[in-house]
Amino acid sequence: MRNPALLLATAALTGCAAGHPRTPATVLPPVFEAPASASPVVQLDRWWTLYDDAQLTALIDEALARGFDVREAVARLDEARAVRGNALRQFDPSGNVQGSATRQQTYDLGDGSGLAIGGGSSSGGSQGSGGGLGSLSNGLVIPGRSDSYSLSLPVSWELDLFGRRVAARRTADAEFEASRFAYLGVRTTLAADVADQLFQARGLAVQVADSRETVRIRQELRRVADIRAARGLAPRADVNRVDTELATAQAQLALQEAQLFAARRTLLALLGRASDRLESVPIQGALALPPAVPAGLPADLLTRRPDVLEARARLESAIGRMRTAELAQLPTITLTPSVGLNAQRGVFSSTTGFWSLGASLLVPLLDRARLMTEVRIQDARTEQAVLAFERSVQRAFSESDQAIAKLAADRRRVEMLVRGETRARASYDATLAQYRRGLSDLQGLLDAEATWRAARTQTSAARIDALSRSVQLFKALGGGWSASDPLPSGRTDK
Repeated sequence: MRNPALLLATAALTGCAAGHPRTPATVLPPVFEAPASASPVVQLDRWWTLYDDAQLTALIDEALARGFDVREAVARLDEARAVRGNALRQFDPSGNVQGSATRQQTYDLGDGSGLAIGGGSSSGGSQGSGGGLGSLSNGLVIPGRSDSYSLSLPVSWELDLFGRRVAARRTADAEFEASRFAYLGVRTTLAADVADQLFQARGLAVQVADSRETVRIRQELRRVADIRAARGLAPRADVNRVDTELATAQAQLALQEAQLFAARRTLLALLGRASDRLESVPIQGALALPPAVPAGLPADLLTRRPDVLEARARLESAIGRMRTAELAQLPTITLTPSVGLNAQRGVFSSTTGFWSLGASLLVPLLDRARLMTEVRIQDARTEQAVLAFERSVQRAFSESDQAIAKLAADRRRVEMLVRGETRARASYDATLAQYRRGLSDLQGLLDAEATWRAARTQTSAARIDALSRSVQLFKALGGGWSASDPLPSGRTDK
């Protein structure tokens, strides 16, 4: 079964190219062939608001506004916008106003080389009448100063008889769309990274708190063991054993504190303020369960993924380039109209205007072999773009399918571990009370505590995995942007 939305989206890609690239295969996996769920579709535009987490929403909004990744993507989008405008103007009439001005001073040096006029003979020395133009009988050389000016506008305009402009526009628009979806992909990835990093930091904060509590309990056990050993109620070896357990817990705490530091610093870097103090972003909030996602998400939600849409735009661009390469084998007709003005002042004065209209014909004859090779090159690149689009679609289906299945498993895992942790905590509390009254030995207490701490650690890790998996699912579904959002323009310096 094929996805009608994707087929309609890609059908237009093959309509205008003479090379007829094959239609991309977009066969859905079986899980997506079922009818869409009757439950309401999750609002993916701002999926992070579904967590009902004020800190998460504030951090993602800040990252999308001032994060370096987004600002760099905006700069690339501005470049793509300018490149598109330049590409669409290559078939407009072109021409530059050309002007010149010349001043010339002429002297009669009287060397006898002039050509006589009216029967007079050349003679040495300057025989001109006092000051100015001199005598015409001395020859054609007329001393004096003259100024000349010219102004013209030559124009070149290639006639688009075969659709070259349409192909160029198709390519330019597709390249801009690819840059647009690349920008949206950066936003989608950044939002997911911020959410995932925040949840990881919260999980590490919980583990640090647990480790500190473990150290405190170990210290208390060490004090009790020391008292019992002093009273002869327990061997001194129990004190040494508790000291070993205490050192292990302190080492684990040091490691987790370093990991929490790194996670908080990474979070600040995603926000675009890596040099700020850690205290500027306190780690708040509990490890709650992720929001529910409908089980039968409609397959057309996958068309929201920026990487799929970018690949589709790249395919459209490749088809446009192939069409341009094909049209390069056809003749080119160029009109060359021109208009101008010439003026001269001095010995003789004149003002003239002119216009001209010309045309040139270029027929690629000897270059035909090279142009045909270029067509084959573009055809191969178009096939690569088709394969890249197919791969992006299959990757989208695979990632979404896996995220849905893993998130469901994570939810069940958390529920079971929470029940196990509750029982382990009750067992530890009972064993601790018995140990303090001398009804239980140290080995039993340590075993009960180790069981409880292991269950608590597994529960925290499962909660983190569930939250991270939910973020991956929203990202896999292409959440984090809306088609109605205006594109940014210009620099985003803050």
